[in-house]
Amino acid sequence: MIEITPEIVVIIMLGGLLLGIFSGFPLAYIVGFLGLVMGIFVWQERVAEMLYLRVVSLMMTYQLLAIPLFVIMGEMLERSGIIEKLYDALYLWLGGLRGGLAVVTVVVGTVMAATVGVITASVTMLTLIALPSMVKRGYSKSFAAGTCVAGGVLGILIPPSIMIIIYAFMANLPIGKLLFGAFCPGFLLAALYIIYVIIRSFLEPNLAPLVPAEQRAVPVLKKMEMLLVSLVPPAILVMAVLGVIFFGIAAATEAAAVGAFASVLLTIAYRRFSWQVLSAVMTATTKLCGFILLVGAMSFAFVGVFLGAGGGEVVSGAIAAVPGGKWGAFLTIMFILFLLGFFIDWIGIVFIMAPIMTPMFNTLGFDPVWAAIMVCINLQTSFITPPFAMAIYICKGAADPSLDIKLADIIRGALPYVVLILAGMALCVAFPDIILWLPSQMLGR
Repeated sequence: MIEITPEIVVIIMLGGLLLGIFSGFPLAYIVGFLGLVMGIFVWQERVAEMLYLRVVSLMMTYQLLAIPLFVIMGEMLERSGIIEKLYDALYLWLGGLRGGLAVVTVVVGTVMAATVGVITASVTMLTLIALPSMVKRGYSKSFAAGTCVAGGVLGILIPPSIMIIIYAFMANLPIGKLLFGAFCPGFLLAALYIIYVIIRSFLEPNLAPLVPAEQRAVPVLKKMEMLLVSLVPPAILVMAVLGVIFFGIAAATEAAAVGAFASVLLTIAYRRFSWQVLSAVMTATTKLCGFILLVGAMSFAFVGVFLGAGGGEVVSGAIAAVPGGKWGAFLTIMFILFLLGFFIDWIGIVFIMAPIMTPMFNTLGFDPVWAAIMVCINLQTSFITPPFAMAIYICKGAADPSLDIKLADIIRGALPYVVLILAGMALCVAFPDIILWLPSQMLGR
C-alpha cells in the first residue's frame, strides 16, 4: 500500500471537489473520479472490490425504496387536481386580507409539502397557479415570485421529505424520528413566512392590493364545501401514512407504499387518472430517482475512501479546534453548509457531508436528531441562494412569459426568506424542543 497521510487525503479530495464544482462538470462524475483515483492510492488492487461493495450496498438498501414510493405519491397528488381546487377555495376565504393571495400561496405550499416530498413539483405548481393570479391582480412581481419560491421549497423539509430519508440513511439515524423532528420546524418556517407577508403587505400596500369583494362573492356554504373537498382527502391520506410511522405500526417504506397506492385511488376518485398521467408519473419518478441514486452511489464511494483513509478524523480535529467550544464548532459546520449551498445541489451535500458530520455532532455532544434537522433546515437556503438556487431557476422556467418575470425579480423576492430561514434556525437553537418534542412522543422507533 502506498503511504499517504490523512491530511493529504483531505487536501486532495476536498480541494479536488471544489475545483471540479467550479469547472462545471456534473457532481456525480467529480466525486466518482476522485473516489476512484484516491482509492487506488489508498487500497491499490483492492479498490475495485471496495468501491463495488460500497455502491452495491447502497443500491440494495431496503429503506431507500421509500424514495420512489413517496415520489409517486407526490406526483400522483400533483396531477389529481387537488392543488388547484385548494387554491381556489383558500382564495375565496383569504382574498379579502391584504397580502391574502401570498398567504394562500404559502398555505398551499405547506399542504403540498406534506404530500410531495420534493421541491420541483411544488415550485412549478405554485408558479403556474399562484403567480399569474397575484401578478394579474396588481401584486409586485418580486413579492409574488419570492412567495412562490419560498412556499414551494417547504416541500423538501416537511414530511414526507426525500432529503430526510436520504439523510437518515447516510447518518444511520431512524427515519421516523427525523421525519417527525422536521414537522414543527417546517410549520414554524411557514408561520414566519406568513407573518412576513402580512406585515410587509400592511407596511407597503402597493405590493399586495386587496382582491375586489365582487370576485369573492360566494356563499359561505359553498366555500366550506370547496375547502373540505380539496383539503380533507389529502390530509387524511398524509396523516394515515405518517400516523402508521408515528405509532410504530409500519416502517417508512411500507407507509410510503400505502401512500403511493392511495394516491392512485385518490386520483381516480377525482377523475384525473389516465394512462398518460401514469406514464408521466413513472417517467418523472424514474428520472428523479435515477439522478439521486447516481449521485448517491458515486458519493457513497467517495465518502468510503475519504473516511477509510482517515479524512474524517482530520476534519473533526480541525472543527474541534475552532474557538468557542461546541457552539463555535457547530456554527462553523452550519456556515460551511450554508456556503456549500451556493454551489452544490442538496443531494450531493447530504450524501457527502452527512457521514462526515454525524460523528462530529456526536463528539460535540449534540442530540443527533436535533443536529440532523438543523442541517436540513440550513439546506433550505441552498434552493434560493444564487448562483445555484434551483428553486429560483425552476420558477423562472415555469413562469408564463406574458408575465415578464425576470430572474432579478425572483432573486430579489426570495432573499428575505433566507433571513427568515436563519431566524427559524436561531429559534430551534434557543428552543430545541421545537425539533425534539414530537419525536419523543413516538411509539415506534
